[in-house]
Amino acid sequence: MSVSAAPAILHAQFRPKAAADYPSRQKIGPLTLAAVKFESDDECRPPFGKLNPNEHGILPVMLVLENGGDQTLLLDRMQVFFQAGRDRIEPTPPGDLPFLKAPKRPSTGPTYPVPIPLPKKKNPMTSVDLDARAFTAKTLLKSESAFGFFYFQTRYRRNAVLYVSGIREARTNQDLFFAEIPMDSPGE
Repeated sequence: MSVSAAPAILHAQFRPKAAADYPSRQKIGPLTLAAVKFESDDECRPPFGKLNPNEHGILPVMLVLENGGDQTLLLDRMQVFFQAGRDRIEPTPPGDLPFLKAPKRPSTGPTYPVPIPLPKKKNPMTSVDLDARAFTAKTLLKSESAFGFFYFQTRYRRNAVLYVSGIREARTNQDLFFAEIPMDSPGE
């Protein structure tokens, strides 16, 4: 099995299940696609450690692709977006994440003037895990799988869908039909 290009140490700690084992999946011919949202601290801990990107206004969605056919698939023109209601949200490149402003939490106590400038906190969105876990695969060989994360500037909303298009067969250069993966698990 191959995975998207990322340091072996990080992927040794976090391995997704097979795409067919996730409830939010779709099959297009020999290709199985699964999408998994990561919201809670417990869900985010295995891939991101102490960082929960949701606290900074970012919803990480893992995409798992399994090529069960005998053709190599090209992913270099693949497009992914998250749709909730009428809102269509494009993924944010991982390199842009440190420069985003998270929603401000309201202050609950009195504010006092601080006479001494305090050191600034390190931006948690500069975590190397975010970049290392991003989806980077450009091809998917026969009988192989790939996975990685897409980062969306949104909160998760019910009835959301992940759209994936632009996957092509290498031999014919023909596009596969687009995938529409519902993000809600059955029974949610």
